[in-house]
Amino acid sequence: MKIKNIITTSLGLIVLFTLGGCKKFLEEELKTELAPSNTYTSTYGFEVGSAGLYALTRSEYNTYGEGGAFIHNGACPYEALQVSTDIADAINSDGSLMAFANLTLTASERFVGTYWNWAYNLISSANLMLVYSEKNTNWDTPEDKARFQAEARFFRAYAYRTLVYLYGDVPYVETILYDFQLNFTRTPKAEVIGHMVDDLKFAVDNLPTNPDGVKEGKLTKWAASHLLSEIYLLQGNHAEAEKAALAVINSGYYNLMKSRYGVNSGKPGDVFSDLFLENNQNRKSGNKESIWVLQFQFNTIGGGTNSDDWTRRAWIPNYSTITGFVLADTLGGRGIAQLVPMKWWVGTTGTNATGNVAGIFEANDIRNSGHNIKRNWYYNNVNETSLYGKKANITEQTWFTTKSLFPAITKFFYGRPENLSLSGSYKDRMKFRLAETYLLLAESYLGQNMPDKAAQAVNEVRKRAGASEITGAQINMDFLLDERIRELVGEESRRFTLVRTNSLVERVKKYNNAIKDKITDNNILWPIPQVIRDANTGAPFPQNPGYN
Repeated sequence: MKIKNIITTSLGLIVLFTLGGCKKFLEEELKTELAPSNTYTSTYGFEVGSAGLYALTRSEYNTYGEGGAFIHNGACPYEALQVSTDIADAINSDGSLMAFANLTLTASERFVGTYWNWAYNLISSANLMLVYSEKNTNWDTPEDKARFQAEARFFRAYAYRTLVYLYGDVPYVETILYDFQLNFTRTPKAEVIGHMVDDLKFAVDNLPTNPDGVKEGKLTKWAASHLLSEIYLLQGNHAEAEKAALAVINSGYYNLMKSRYGVNSGKPGDVFSDLFLENNQNRKSGNKESIWVLQFQFNTIGGGTNSDDWTRRAWIPNYSTITGFVLADTLGGRGIAQLVPMKWWVGTTGTNATGNVAGIFEANDIRNSGHNIKRNWYYNNVNETSLYGKKANITEQTWFTTKSLFPAITKFFYGRPENLSLSGSYKDRMKFRLAETYLLLAESYLGQNMPDKAAQAVNEVRKRAGASEITGAQINMDFLLDERIRELVGEESRRFTLVRTNSLVERVKKYNNAIKDKITDNNILWPIPQVIRDANTGAPFPQNPGYN
């Protein structure tokens, strides 16, 4: 059943106009001139509202959060989507992650509620724009109305993506209502996905076509097509997923980067490492692989604030706690190591860790080069003369106990010599890029029992990496999931990928020793936040199986 959104004018505008999670702002009285009826009266007003949607989207990667969506002095919310999967260990990590890592979630866990709130705040803001776009008649161009509606519907689908992956059946919200409603019901997941498909098809038809004609970070029809391909896969419609992925690939606007480019093109490195250097994510740098880039660059219009992207702190060792090391931008800056890569995929080559674990990379795969996974660490504190310049040992203790030294994914390295204490990053983040589109295409072919075509799609990515090409006889879902690690580790929400491919329980049992005996099918979904169920007094709102 379609239901209406509970939202007040003030809540909608907090989401739209807050640029940082400032508590003082939330305490201030809303000014009349900022009301939607006064703001959504021109193309410029809708641009202001649109900026709010992008800001709220970025807040998923903040610790403190933009728009007050995630106010938490612990892990970055995104980190909760990497733990209790097959890629990362969170032993001895931040307390806010432990319930997720150990599968001891309750309905009152903070991130369980904040992800729900974030998604519905984004939906509320999108719905607000949609409602007022129908009322407004003052547009700069005839195309403006459909364009803003397309943006709003993209973000609405994007938010529901998170909700159905994490919670399953959730209330479907289609408009705004200024009165409280206490009788919500859970809309079947399949129905919600159907609405997401409709929203994204509208976005494909009405968002700009030429990525060179929009501001950096703004959506195009190709970003919508990429997401549509994923959602079709979630729906089980593999033929349509194929069409949506091919639309992006064959658009003529994007290609896999195969030659050095950007800020360090004349320095040691490889093209894969170039993708993740600061200022190399947008098209102006020469990057034709990025389809949608979240703008975190500090002090730029539409960029980050002091609530910047905290994901880099998750993957970087806490090396500065070791005698002989000092913080350095060349070593990734200030790492806190909330997430530690598991041995089975990253391997132990070049380390002193016990066990001869080969990992999942071929020797010539540039994604495993020293430019992309740092395995050799050298003491850099010039004041420690007996250690300076010598190789530091990676041991079981430094890897999994102190988390101070381990093979590190360099795509998240970030440091500023002028402020090495930064935990976050002002580096723009590639949300969608063409390599993943090829892997979505491969997934669509597997779903249609076309292994040869699936192998061809994967080979496009592997050829760029210098890895050997595979045949249709070699590819299956396990291989594809491994390939997504090789290419996208830390970029994708790993939980979403495993849930979509019905692989979460199987892969955790196979690769995550800490919880392999704990995980059941009930752990595929998170619990519904308890506060939501308690407030919904007018209709049954059942909890997900396995939770109280």
